[in-house]
Amino acid sequence: MSMGGADLSSKFALDVQGLNQLRLDARNSSPEALKQAAQQFEAVFMNMLMKSMREATPQDGMFDSDQTRMYTSMLDQQLTQRMASLGIGLADVMVRQLSTVLSVPPAGEGATPDALPVTQGFPLNAPTAVPAQPMSAVAPSGEVPAHVEAFVRRLLPDAQAAGASSGIPARFMLGQAALETGWGKAEIRGADGQNSHNLFGIKAGGSWKGRTVDIVTTEYVDGKPQKQVDSFRAYDSYADAFRDYANLLRGNARYQNAIAQGQDAVGFAQSLQQAGYATDPNYAQKLMRVIRLVETA
Repeated sequence: MSMGGADLSSKFALDVQGLNQLRLDARNSSPEALKQAAQQFEAVFMNMLMKSMREATPQDGMFDSDQTRMYTSMLDQQLTQRMASLGIGLADVMVRQLSTVLSVPPAGEGATPDALPVTQGFPLNAPTAVPAQPMSAVAPSGEVPAHVEAFVRRLLPDAQAAGASSGIPARFMLGQAALETGWGKAEIRGADGQNSHNLFGIKAGGSWKGRTVDIVTTEYVDGKPQKQVDSFRAYDSYADAFRDYANLLRGNARYQNAIAQGQDAVGFAQSLQQAGYATDPNYAQKLMRVIRLVETA
């Protein structure tokens, strides 16, 4: 569930989940996420200017009240976000400078989509938001980022166990788990905050008899992201999640071509997308990118 690449002017200025999604996009150095972040900064800057202008305006009219000031402030936020989408030049300068510092290619210049959990969502009535993550997926020195190494180290034994019994390479499963959960920082949780251990965004479906978690997620319909509420499987452990994922691929005829790819990460990712594992049209590219990161850990 993605703000990356979306028109900022079409976003509600107070859309907290949109900002959470932007944080997730930024984790893997997405050029689109960088552009969106720069536009958000530009919108904040312009809103501060607008606020200063409002404060300099006499406010002793007959329609002046706390309520009108609140709605005026909301309108200003939306207007400045719209203005920022058109641009005053500040965001473009920031993108150019940060692209150089972070070694992120500008959008449209051979950049690959960033690794986002396609079925990433938020529990209904969730008490907390997803924390912000570092912009760069790879440290400037070329070393493996700490969050990548920690994620792989934590889940490698379970992935290897599932791989030994299913024949699916452990690094493929780790890559998909990282993609679906934002390196473990955006795992699916219930309204009470309890972890579902669902690393692969597997929906419950009619045949599932275990526990479920309902979350708001983003699905792509005709290439366009849409919000909806879905039920996802919940497990007692990560080991159970890896086993269920492996069984899902092994037991479903449409995923046999993906399994037949052997050690070919590109073929595996493309086959999963072709089989309809996710609705994101860029899912294969995202998965390949994350698998490459896993292989460096």
